[in-house]
Amino acid sequence: MAEPMPTDNPFLNFPWGPIQMECEAYDLVVEGEVPADLNGTLYRNGPNQRFKPRGDYHLFAGDGMIHAFYIKGGKVDYRNRWVRTAKWNIEDSEGRAVVNAMNPFDCEPEYSDFVLVDKEGLANTAVVWHGGRLLAMEEGHLPHEIDPVTLDSVGSWNFRGKLHTAMTAHPKVDPETGEMVFFAYMATGPFASDLAVHKVNPEGVLTETIILPTPYSSMVHDFVITENYIVIPVLPISGSLERAMEGGPPFAWEPEKGVHIGILPRHGGTAEDIRWLEMDTAFTFHFMNGFDQGGVVSVDCCQMEHAPLFPTPDGGSTGKTEPRLTRWTIDMNAPEPRVEFEQIDEFESEFPQCDPRYLGKPYRHGWYTSPDGGLTSDLEANDNFFNTIGHYDHETRKEDRYSCGRSLVSEALFVPKSLNAAEGEGYLLSLATSFDTRLTSLLIFDAQDLAQGPLAKVHLSHRVPAGFHGFWRPGD
Repeated sequence: MAEPMPTDNPFLNFPWGPIQMECEAYDLVVEGEVPADLNGTLYRNGPNQRFKPRGDYHLFAGDGMIHAFYIKGGKVDYRNRWVRTAKWNIEDSEGRAVVNAMNPFDCEPEYSDFVLVDKEGLANTAVVWHGGRLLAMEEGHLPHEIDPVTLDSVGSWNFRGKLHTAMTAHPKVDPETGEMVFFAYMATGPFASDLAVHKVNPEGVLTETIILPTPYSSMVHDFVITENYIVIPVLPISGSLERAMEGGPPFAWEPEKGVHIGILPRHGGTAEDIRWLEMDTAFTFHFMNGFDQGGVVSVDCCQMEHAPLFPTPDGGSTGKTEPRLTRWTIDMNAPEPRVEFEQIDEFESEFPQCDPRYLGKPYRHGWYTSPDGGLTSDLEANDNFFNTIGHYDHETRKEDRYSCGRSLVSEALFVPKSLNAAEGEGYLLSLATSFDTRLTSLLIFDAQDLAQGPLAKVHLSHRVPAGFHGFWRPGD
């Protein structure tokens, strides 16, 4: 018999707490009208803990669950499934948690060998469609292949034996060439001071791997590609095996190690070609986009003063910090290039997105989630729930915003009206979970007119737990 989840852990309670079901729902109730030209599948990934956790629990440590919204002809169907990783299958068979995902060495004795060789992890962070495969990702392990229609788990995917590292949760797919670029930190072993960059052709074949020594062992969550460069941020969330063995945090905020931004030529670059540039201390989880023109690289991200959700080396809290849209400028023509940055938007923001057809290129339109201050949280790192969708116009530097009131919103994904539509001409899709009904709805907006509100609200009769990232797969 499964045990109840602890009631004193916020990440095991609303709005983050898990749902204990897999289900399908067909022809969902629609308020408004789903655009007739919206045809495809929206996938969402996030943590959904299967059993009462063993030991401490954090949002990052939950078992992955994929939620899919199948949209065609003005109708929407829904399905959800746990990602059946090796850990999930073992625990499902045992009927309880046997591994502490926060500290895998805290496990039942009979699984001490398993945690040393597990290549599948949790698959709980993001999802990408590329080369005819749907992959669920979590940056510490291999990706996990999922059937795009049934959401059945196929198994871990190592690109036919060519991938010998983990895979980031934020791969980049070049809209012109179809090439996918991704990376893995600590590439050659636990807490190694290095990083691997991988390139995969449009057919899904891994064609190149570059191992890059880094200034120190660091957690690297996201990165940027432009037409001519790969931008790799080594930010001071340091990894330390020695600290972990002494009972301290494996990863901790150490600003004294400095910020180092790696600039690697995208075409033909090798480990000898990377340049590590200095930047004033700052932190970001996610990038909106980047591009280069005439040797000047521009990068947009939701930047903070320090890293939230990670401890200091002595286990203390880093406290509250607020991300805001910020532009980095790197003049590669300068004798000694340096990364300079400027805040470009006044609102707190996270989960930035662009029109994916303009990834790596000069662009105008970007979107993000944001709080309006009216829905408060007890979390120290962020005392406001993100209940607002924002559009930022880089040309006019104006914002267009829509507040969902007492609803938590997910990362908003852009879908173009057609392959040939102008930049930003399309729809924005986000999940909103109501604090009043405790149910989730899919919201569909006109991407350049958020203020008018959703064109359609597609209602579920249950809640989708607050998660991380998603992906849009166009229909036929």
